[in-house]
Amino acid sequence: MNVVFAVKQYVSKMIEDSGPGMKVLLMDRETTGIVSMVYTQSEILQKEVYLFERIDSQNREIMKHLKAICFLRPTKENVDYLIQELRRPKYSIYFIYFSNVISKSDVKSLAEADEQEVVAEVQEFYGDYIAVNPHLFSLNILGCCQGRNWDPAQLSRTTQGLTALLLSLKKCPMIRYQLSSEAAKRLAECVKQVITKEYELFEFRRTEVPPLLLILDRCDDAITPLLNQWTYQAMVHELLGINNNRIDLSRVPGISKDLREVVLSAENDEFYANNMYLNFAEIGSNIKNLMEDFQKKKPKEQQKLESIADMKAFVENYPQFKKMSGTVSKHVTVVGELSRLVSERNLLEVSEVEQELACQNDHSSALQNVKRLLQNPKVTEFDAARLVMLYALHYERHSSNSLPGLIVDLRNKGVSEKYRKLVSAVVEYGGKRVRGSDLFSPKDAVAITKQFLKGLKGVENVYTQHQPFLHETLDHLIKGKLKENLYPYLGPSTLRDRPQDIIVFVIGGATYEEALTVYNLNRTTPGVRIVLGGTTVHNTKSFLEEILASGLHSRSKESSQVPSRPASRR
Repeated sequence: MNVVFAVKQYVSKMIEDSGPGMKVLLMDRETTGIVSMVYTQSEILQKEVYLFERIDSQNREIMKHLKAICFLRPTKENVDYLIQELRRPKYSIYFIYFSNVISKSDVKSLAEADEQEVVAEVQEFYGDYIAVNPHLFSLNILGCCQGRNWDPAQLSRTTQGLTALLLSLKKCPMIRYQLSSEAAKRLAECVKQVITKEYELFEFRRTEVPPLLLILDRCDDAITPLLNQWTYQAMVHELLGINNNRIDLSRVPGISKDLREVVLSAENDEFYANNMYLNFAEIGSNIKNLMEDFQKKKPKEQQKLESIADMKAFVENYPQFKKMSGTVSKHVTVVGELSRLVSERNLLEVSEVEQELACQNDHSSALQNVKRLLQNPKVTEFDAARLVMLYALHYERHSSNSLPGLIVDLRNKGVSEKYRKLVSAVVEYGGKRVRGSDLFSPKDAVAITKQFLKGLKGVENVYTQHQPFLHETLDHLIKGKLKENLYPYLGPSTLRDRPQDIIVFVIGGATYEEALTVYNLNRTTPGVRIVLGGTTVHNTKSFLEEILASGLHSRSKESSQVPSRPASRR
């Protein structure tokens, strides 16, 4: 179950099926992103694809010596563009691939427009999602719900993306969903409807244990997307932002032109592939080792590499070295910027308190530490608000809850009203009355013992104590212990055996910390393969945008006055 491989295979097959000769790849806004995640431009150039065009671009030239490979989402807009294209074709022959199921009536309209008979074939290739890592996919949808209910357009797009994923992996799953979420049940029903309607597409070779699709809702764990991260990929997304593998470094002080935007892709960058799940300290020493390997080739000019600044100076002083190691200069720049932000924003101290808020249950210590950091001028308004949000979620019902005082502290610190209002919006989004699970206090004896032993041993790293709630959910699922009264099956049948192929989808967005959890479970659990997906992949900034987009913040004033009211279900 490798989503990068699945999409890559589709793109390779499109190019192969069009035969030898010069080609143009005609895409839309979304499929451009889908293809760019699995292939570099230079890789595609080697396959005789010499031009990349957008179907909605008005001023494309007529080039009858080129074959056109069209890879498009099956939207009304794209079908209309194709009809116009086929009436006045710019290329010699057209191979048309839709990224999802296309209606018979649309195919008929295209056939009628093809008066010059330039269409060689029309096919469905189900690469209708963004393949981020081999076990992680996204639909790049920010703001999927209005209140607690789906935005209808986003429900439709999510259903298409999820069914395309199942088709591309050749899985016809049983479905379980989070009972406490109306949105999860709705999506489960929509996916089931497509599987029933398109049953011929889903007739795959039966496996002994059927695959399982588990649909979850982000509001069950609002803690994970609020935490600072310390593994490479997650940290880059949290502090710099990853958008379809691209990182914008234009705001980095003194950045050179060729590094204003860099691409981090495990497919084409060996250093990134080997380090994306390692923690920040290890990455620093791995870059140092990599550069020292290069230095050994220049024995005359030995330099000591003690700090990140030394490394940056070293890279800048060697143009030929820079040429040899675009990769190294890129990673030195990225790690250098992460390092700068960590010290500028005092993130080691901030993160330690975040981890305490997420993992410990000592209210007075937590409160003291949050208050102390709110007084620190190095702590930004963003990080200050995030600490108060974590406090508000954890100690929402605590008898000594001091949230009003902390909100006053935020105001005194000069934190904007937008962030102060978001504190109650986060509780409205993922507070105790919404959650189907208990995020903070382990109830059963085994869990309590585990926590006690962990406390005795001490944690190897105070910055990575937290484990996403997804870890516990998947652990129970793999062992066959996930409670059916909390995560029921859709329909009458249930799984007798422990699941082997698991697809988890998080409405409201997954995170890179959860992707790391899935990566580790895949590595350590023989016979189990897990793929994680979400409407998007969040960092804290985008998660707060998700909450704003849901409109919950506008109701947060009243809701804070009536904490006992049950969540409204429509």
